[in-house]
Amino acid sequence: MDERATGIILRVRPLTESSLITHWLTPDQGRVATVAKGARRPKSPFRGKLDLYFSANFSFRRSKRSELHNLREVSLLDTRSNLRRELARLKQGAYAVRLIELATETETPIPGVHALFADFLHRLQNSPPSPVPILAFELGILAEVGLQPDPAATRLTPKAQRIVEKLQAIDWHSPGGRALTQDEFEDVAGFLKYFIANHLERLPKGRDEALLC
Repeated sequence: MDERATGIILRVRPLTESSLITHWLTPDQGRVATVAKGARRPKSPFRGKLDLYFSANFSFRRSKRSELHNLREVSLLDTRSNLRRELARLKQGAYAVRLIELATETETPIPGVHALFADFLHRLQNSPPSPVPILAFELGILAEVGLQPDPAATRLTPKAQRIVEKLQAIDWHSPGGRALTQDEFEDVAGFLKYFIANHLERLPKGRDEALLC
């Protein structure tokens, strides 16, 4: 029996000469991996529908042997084409995906993570790349998985504590926001680097590059 879901594509990679593996982030099924058989063929119904950060309604049939399920249908909702026009945006998106994968289990529903990633991609698509949304996204993911740091219980300066509190309440759909001074950025970024490495056991690859954008 087919299941239906709405999701954002996190990764796409070849499986065979004609098929693709697509990793989705969904609100109700969590992270789901599917095989799109024949997707690389010119006349495939999946042609043009499977790429990074696309949002779509899709259906899939669960495998009884693995967590790699059979993709059946895809109906596009948003291609977010602007994200693929600038390397800095791709780097930040890639880091966000790695953090999601590190902080969550496959097929474990965390609706807030899906909503947070959609909001992050909205900001990334509609505003110039900046390190501030990356720091806010890190704080958001930590909160969604029950690891939200308490600024008052840290060794951060009072000013840095206030910045963390503002980042925790970021309005993703409001462009801009106050830029951080170099000292403020180093304080908050350094704190989160230590916190993530300590609580998730390692840092996702690409963090430094994402923060330089």
